[in-house]
Amino acid sequence: MTTPRSAERVRQFGTTIFAEMSALAVQCGAVNLGQGFPDFAGPEWVKQAAIDAICADANQYAPYIGVPRLREAIAATWQAQGWRTVDPQTEVTITSGATEALFGAVQALINPGDEVILFEPFYDAYLPDVTMAGGIPRFVRLHPPTDGQQNWWFDPAELQAAFSSRTRLLMLNTPHNPTGKVFRRHELEQIADLCQTYDVIVIADEVYDQLVFAGAEHIPIATLPGMWERTLTINSLGKTFSLTGWKIGYAVGAAPLIAALRAAHQWITFATATPLQYAAAVALEGALQNGYYDRFRAEYTARYRLLEEILISAGLPVLPTEGSYFLMADITPTGFRDDVTFCRYLTTEVGVAAIPPSAFYARQTDLPLLARFCFAKREETLRAAQQRLLAWRQRS
Repeated sequence: MTTPRSAERVRQFGTTIFAEMSALAVQCGAVNLGQGFPDFAGPEWVKQAAIDAICADANQYAPYIGVPRLREAIAATWQAQGWRTVDPQTEVTITSGATEALFGAVQALINPGDEVILFEPFYDAYLPDVTMAGGIPRFVRLHPPTDGQQNWWFDPAELQAAFSSRTRLLMLNTPHNPTGKVFRRHELEQIADLCQTYDVIVIADEVYDQLVFAGAEHIPIATLPGMWERTLTINSLGKTFSLTGWKIGYAVGAAPLIAALRAAHQWITFATATPLQYAAAVALEGALQNGYYDRFRAEYTARYRLLEEILISAGLPVLPTEGSYFLMADITPTGFRDDVTFCRYLTTEVGVAAIPPSAFYARQTDLPLLARFCFAKREETLRAAQQRLLAWRQRS
């Protein structure tokens, strides 16, 4: 029998560094601060809502665009945040996680040969999404804070040079994984002006929209003048409610963009888990009334500050994080000259797993020497990492 061959479009994608580091962490019994999801439970009242929906026999296929109650809850959330009035019937669609929404959006909105702008570093799914659709990526580098810049920044001239008559999409992630950057209004305005000039659509990945720190403000680019008609905003319940395994994502946008996404979505997953959609509606409805978002941010701020303290005490300077649940630490003082070697060493010899940020870059030149740590962890998990890191520091 001839050995089956994979298609060229997927042959370039091997095992990710995330799978490799997680497997290595398990093998070595390391405290895993690489995995980008919580190690604690989601809210009991949301889990109970899922149980109630199952017991109420909400177990058959949902409408492919999502159950009405959840779409209405998403529209109400946009209204309550002061962003805009959204029509839940034509301007919201439920997907199987934000990952499906991203994949479906790219499939729905570009043709082979179209160019897509990505800010680098980028969430690892973006590049496969673009290349599997036949798109051509164009990269704009985000630079770490310098003496003249307190936050991650991009060069406006480099951004403008990335646009051309062939540009179809720009993928924007704010708050940003892995850097923790929250794009400022003036930066969003620069992006918006170029997108309108070149007739470019924005796919805005805003899964960390409720997780901002230090006075930073999350501004959906869809709310800027002239951008609603050309922005598809993607979000997820997983990050905000610590229920990443439920894979409940959604997209919000002008009706023509949502119609395009729905055309792809119906042939990817068709529908998303019905009882979990009803529970997600309960989560969004409750969060607007019971102060959940304030508690959520306060708890994560405490985790952020604890991990920041731990890393600094271990001799790893921390770059400012404005949003998401990741910290980037400077590994230059360790003497390592590449992040993959350092993260493997940290996992095998120190017993703490982190992710090398080079995995988030397509262009492997002039990369900052950093490691990404996740603080979506219980205090006891962070304290266990602290013990190992301080012991390593004392040995060094």
